[in-house]
Amino acid sequence: MFEQISFDEKGLVPCVAQDFASGEVLTLAYANEESLRLTVESGELHFYSRSREEIWRKGETSGNVLKLRQLRYDCDGDAIVALVEPTGPACHTGERTCFFRALDGEPVPVAHEALATLERTLRSRAEERPEGSYTVQLLDDPKLIAEKVEEEAEEVGRAAREESDERVAEEAADLLYHLGVLLTSRGVPQSAVMEVLNGRRG
Repeated sequence: MFEQISFDEKGLVPCVAQDFASGEVLTLAYANEESLRLTVESGELHFYSRSREEIWRKGETSGNVLKLRQLRYDCDGDAIVALVEPTGPACHTGERTCFFRALDGEPVPVAHEALATLERTLRSRAEERPEGSYTVQLLDDPKLIAEKVEEEAEEVGRAAREESDERVAEEAADLLYHLGVLLTSRGVPQSAVMEVLNGRRG
């Protein structure tokens, strides 16, 4: 089944786990043919521990398993990306990703992570409902959030006609925020929207 994979002299291949919905890189570990077979059969990521010299299921202790959506391999066949649905933090420290540190200080927010971070923040507001939160106010008023999305869309259009690129970006950010609140209020994940977009390609 894994004829395309070039395992190293120890029978291992590096495997990067990437969030299927957001594209965020979650962790890097090693796999051998047996752990890959278990991954495919169970639908949950299994790795090979080089220090313990044994196969282990990610989340076996913590419960934070990585549910497999797809395995991809690179052009040389000597590295794998596992597209996954995380059920909790991927890192044993409790961080969402193992790559939460930067060599030169604090990690810089990455553009492609913005929408996923926004979605997690909005879900947190919906669950925790902090007093005085504008987001909570919107979540509690379906009519208001619908009106705000319409208003922000109009402002993006006006900025595109009459204002600078910077203003277009600012108004677009306002629209994305309010649209994110609307999706959260309806329980529609961003991934559902992205799947619709993917279905329209071609």
